[in-house]
This record gives sequence, C-alpha cells and structure tokens, in this order.
Amino acid sequence: MTAGFALFDTAIGRCGVAWGDRGLVGVQLPEADDARTRARLLQKAPGAQEITPPADVQQACDAMAELLSGEATDLSFITLDMDRIPAFNRSVYDIARTIAPGETLTYGDIATRIGDKLLSRSVGQALGQNPLPIVIPCHRVLAANGKTGGFSANGGVTTKFRMLAIERARIAGHASEDAPMLFDPGLSIAPRRRRG
Repeated sequence: MTAGFALFDTAIGRCGVAWGDRGLVGVQLPEADDARTRARLLQKAPGAQEITPPADVQQACDAMAELLSGEATDLSFITLDMDRIPAFNRSVYDIARTIAPGETLTYGDIATRIGDKLLSRSVGQALGQNPLPIVIPCHRVLAANGKTGGFSANGGVTTKFRMLAIERARIAGHASEDAPMLFDPGLSIAPRRRRG
C-alpha cells in the first residue's frame, strides 16, 4: 500500500514521487501546474497522502534533480516496488535501467536483449506505460536510426529531447567518441569539453 507522495523541484519543473513500504511506486514528470502533476501522480498511486518524504525517498529525489541538472548521476541505488507491473514490462525496465546517462539504446536493442527483435513494438508499449520515468530512463530509448520515438509525458517528444539534451546523449549504435549528440536548439547547454 502506498504511504505517500511529494513534489520536488528539478531543472525541467516540479516532478512528483510516490512511495510505499517496498520502494518507489511512481514518478511523475512535470505537468502544466502542480495540481495536474499531483493528479497524474495519484493515478499511479491511488490513495497516497502528500507528506514529507522519508530520508531514502528524499535521497532519490535529490539524485533525480541532480541528473536533470546535467550531472551524470547513477540512480541504480533507488529501490523500486514493481510487484504490480507485468513481467514483460519489468524485463524491459530492468534493461532500460542499465542505460547510463548520456547513452541511448533503441527499441530494437532492448527487444534483442529480451530475446526477439520482433518485440520492438511491445518494448515501445511497455516504455509508454512506465510508471517510474527518470529512474527507469525510458527517455534514453530511441527509435531506429536515432529518431526520437514517442514519449507519453507532458510535452511529448519535446520533453524527451530536452532530457536527452541535458544528459548530452549520444545516438545508439555509434562509437562513443564519434556518435552524433542530440541537442535541442532551444536549450542553452554548453557542449562538454573533451578531455585530452
């Protein structure tokens, strides 16, 4: 049973998080206003009460905010409660959680890792149902040929593109140093300097 939820500030707006005794059960990307963010979060965590997060949840919120400010923060320490998530979706999410900040995979890459490249569409559907964006980084999964693919959060692919630009993501399938970077022309982020 969900214990609580809270909103927290990030570089892309106020996000929300819901948790229970066994870990996070929902993360919500910013909506047009706090009321809509709360409403969307409560769809993921019915009956949750807005309360001050416990220390481990606050640590998760701080890490997500760091990631969304451009720091290559590892979120793998965050405990998730995925008991109510279908097994196929969990397998997709487990793979997505291995994608490091600044890197990407394609829907086909994940389908192949599951065991059947023909499952690419099902992978996309699972990612569209992701109740824990940011922690399960569905924004790092692209369509073939580096195309952005869909994104179900407020702002759609613009939000996805902004998150990828903040992380200075590279298109999957290219050698790391030669991979084209995904930049949002409307987002002023200085390119990372190469260390020589």
